Amino acid sequence: GGGALLDPHNREARGRNGCLICLDCEEDELLARIGGDAGRPMLHSEDPEQRLCDLLRSRARAYAEIPHHVDTTAKPLDRVIRQVVELFRSEPRAWRIATPTGTYQVHLVPGGLAHLGPLLRIRGVAGNLVVVSDENVWPLYGDQVLASLQESGYRAAPIVLPAGEEHKTLDTVRTLYDHFAGSGLDRGAAVVALGGGVITDTAGFAAASFMRGIPLVQAPTTLLGMVDASIGGKVAVDHPKGKNLIGAFVRPLLVMVDPNTLDTLPDLERRAGLAEVIKHGVIADPDLFESLEQGAPERDLRWIIERAVRVKIDVVEKDPYERGRRAVLNLGHTFAHAFEVLAGYRLKHGLAVGMGMAAATHLAQIRGLCSPQAGQRIRDALRSNSLPTTYEACPPEEVYHAMRTDKKRRGASLRFVLPRDIGDVIIDADVPRDQVISALERMRP
Repeated sequence: GGGALLDPHNREARGRNGCLICLDCEEDELLARIGGDAGRPMLHSEDPEQRLCDLLRSRARAYAEIPHHVDTTAKPLDRVIRQVVELFRSEPRAWRIATPTGTYQVHLVPGGLAHLGPLLRIRGVAGNLVVVSDENVWPLYGDQVLASLQESGYRAAPIVLPAGEEHKTLDTVRTLYDHFAGSGLDRGAAVVALGGGVITDTAGFAAASFMRGIPLVQAPTTLLGMVDASIGGKVAVDHPKGKNLIGAFVRPLLVMVDPNTLDTLPDLERRAGLAEVIKHGVIADPDLFESLEQGAPERDLRWIIERAVRVKIDVVEKDPYERGRRAVLNLGHTFAHAFEVLAGYRLKHGLAVGMGMAAATHLAQIRGLCSPQAGQRIRDALRSNSLPTTYEACPPEEVYHAMRTDKKRRGASLRFVLPRDIGDVIIDADVPRDQVISALERMRP
């Protein structure tokens, strides 16, 4: 019956053993379908319509926790069946992330952008929407997202930004504020971030700070965004003095990972995302790392995404505000952020992370933490995925100076995440300057 899935243990068990789909319908049509059915004792009332509304309202939170939804309102039966079958065949996955302020779900659904509208409706979003994207992504997926939102009864206004890390700034955030205010957004509205890490970060920070926070939906379209940037609740923009210096923690309403969008991903963006996947393997998943040592096979890309997402979720659930262990996700980033600053943010973040991991392996070996064999395996895996492992754009002293403004420092100390082995890293905050310089010198080709 309809109450069977109100119990969270039942929902968890059913979702674990199969594909759990909730069929939604608007109240008026639902009443018309079942109004005269004497076999529904829960509707025995002098006012069945009010009783139905009360039941739906009391169950709304539980039903919203069901990972997958199909709206049946005003749809013929054969169309509903097709949608259910298509959803089932796509082998959708969903993970719930617990945070101190509540939970949210990460959905991995091929073709999932077409399901955004029903998911937002079931989560109670009732106001206007804006969809923030960039000039590269919007022509590819904008119409699909708008169609899903409009079919669910939403008014959605697109905001298309210039593409590139150099636009991840407070000036862009101010532009978004102007659009938000002009679109009449209120706290019942939502911002949909459709794009790569630059878009999910920039739109996310704007949503987190506008009117002290309005709901945010992350719809990453790059590999890096899917496995890293959109998961964990960190949003930020850059400053000329440092990467991601202006930001916040925010719990998104949901994250929709649609791997079909990777079909149009340029090779450079794909390689940038693989750097973050390799990072997750080095941190906590030796099997994931081993699968990438000879390059990432296309047929296993979905498996790779799932494994990387699990690593990220496991880390951020235990330390949502990066007060301890979550810092391991910054493997390679102390070096990488300096490389990006010195390049004027014209260097892809993932490529910088690849170089940063190579530098971190050199530093770990210098400090006697990592064997030459493990360090070489990491650098070889980076090269096998066409990621750079050398750096010569700026002298080591200049790179070290750029690190001094990084937000990960503690007082006068720089913090580095260093590998000890595949699947084992430590946070080291007591690294002598001369060892950092030596590691950078080893990066020269």
